[in-house]
Amino acid sequence: MSYQVLARKWRPRNFSELMGQTHVVRALSNALEQNRLHHAWLFTGTRGVGKTTIARILAKSLNCESGITAHPCGTCAACREIDAGRFVDLIELDAASNTGIDNMREVLDNAHYAPTAGRFKVYIIDEVHMLSRSAFNSMLKTLEEPPEHVKFILATTDPQKIPVTVLSRCLQFNLKQMTPSQVAEHLQHVLAEEHIDCEPAALNRIGHAARGSMRDALSLLDQAIAHSAGEIRDAAVQEMLGGLDRASLCGLLEAITDDNGAELLTRSAAMTERSMDCAAALQELALILHQIAILQTLPEALPEDTPDLERLSSLAGRMPAELVQLCYQICLLGRRDLPLAPDETAGFNMTLLRMLAFRPDAHPAGTDTSQQPAPARSAQARPAGAPTHQTAQPRPESRPEHPHPLPASNPDHATARAQPDDAPAPVADARSPAPGNLPADARQWAELLQRLRLGGQARMLATECELVACEGSTIRMRLANIHRHLAEPGYQSRLREALEKHFGLNLRLEIELADGETNSPQRLQTEARERLQAAAEQTVATDPLVQDIIQQMGGRVTRVTPADTQTDKESS
Repeated sequence: MSYQVLARKWRPRNFSELMGQTHVVRALSNALEQNRLHHAWLFTGTRGVGKTTIARILAKSLNCESGITAHPCGTCAACREIDAGRFVDLIELDAASNTGIDNMREVLDNAHYAPTAGRFKVYIIDEVHMLSRSAFNSMLKTLEEPPEHVKFILATTDPQKIPVTVLSRCLQFNLKQMTPSQVAEHLQHVLAEEHIDCEPAALNRIGHAARGSMRDALSLLDQAIAHSAGEIRDAAVQEMLGGLDRASLCGLLEAITDDNGAELLTRSAAMTERSMDCAAALQELALILHQIAILQTLPEALPEDTPDLERLSSLAGRMPAELVQLCYQICLLGRRDLPLAPDETAGFNMTLLRMLAFRPDAHPAGTDTSQQPAPARSAQARPAGAPTHQTAQPRPESRPEHPHPLPASNPDHATARAQPDDAPAPVADARSPAPGNLPADARQWAELLQRLRLGGQARMLATECELVACEGSTIRMRLANIHRHLAEPGYQSRLREALEKHFGLNLRLEIELADGETNSPQRLQTEARERLQAAAEQTVATDPLVQDIIQQMGGRVTRVTPADTQTDKESS
């Protein structure tokens, strides 16, 4: 006897064997038990979730010789012939290959004749969205008022393409994708019946690879049995699925977190040597980042059978949330642009290098980083596994030889607003604070923020606050009322913790709201940029060469952008 593939051999024969479609089974069972039968049903869902299977079980329930029931006997002539696919009153039409109006007219002409052997004549139209518009129009009248002995069961993967006039005449059921745990549980049952040994990790891997399709999972299981010579092992399944190793992908994220470019490219080259599918790798990498984000937000929401859960938990504790979100977005864009790359390997590597190059730094928004030395990004400059988010350290000459004493408790002592006109931005000076010495004025506060490992709303809070005074272990700051939404307890707590870690002190943070503007680092930076812009525009306006171009060639200045602290001229 010829071999029958598992997807056909283990196709459910009744509603009790169906997996993951409880909402559909409940509705159909109640309708059959109460004899409240509609004339047309529409089943929608992705491939392999059971649309055609439910249609055939429903046909057995309608034509079982024991009567209309939600539990067909499976032993009568009608049930056996429907299972074998030779029941004369069950007509299955593949709309993908019978799209025209002539095919539909032939079906509808036969619908008026009484059933030959069964109670109802059942028409199952698969992929019904492939029918032409003329074919849909020809079936509308029959679909709305069919003969009493006719039932229509439609199935589709794309209900958006079905005319609303057809949708309104059907009872619509949306079938869900199976979860990986449901798939693995069913595969465990199948292998137990087939007397085949397996590893649970291998079934979990197949469950994730099936993407919610039970038919795909059974097909992969067939392939795994052949690949591993009858014993399902995790290593063999991993090799069968194309060498896409989640552990290697986690290693890429660890190299990005450590800011280790050499390790990142070495791991990528090792994966490429195994004939890795770059598109599939980016897809799996995005899934891993999604799971890490869940662990950072709501750890209990991630299933315990998730592969490499321990390593994902470690990454969730090491990767900043901003980096996780950025890498996820870069991953999606890299997969989209992969066909445009010179080759897939180059596109994959460039996506990884973008994650490394555009990682969020620890500089607060609105502070000037042009005077700070760039952090070393090479593997030689920093050993593998070094702490992430290294921030620029002050130059040696900026360190005070004598620690500045703690300021007095006079609030007016730290409210200096004056700034030299030639100063491009609040940068470190001879009064820059060192660890253990709290900032004394607004400029020292702005310089300090460049060292703190802050991100998101906590960083915005710090850059919008004006330092009022440092009184013992209390830091008093003022926040403009327009930014009061930043004064959330959570953001204040993160700012305080960063300050305590930097100074090694137990500190208290007090933030008061002010109606007017504050002398915040953000305002200092904005004023510096405005001065630079005005100076650059003035220089361009008085430049003889620019004036000659305007007068002799009819040119005009469209934009002036200062490049750095030196006046830069651009004209076009």
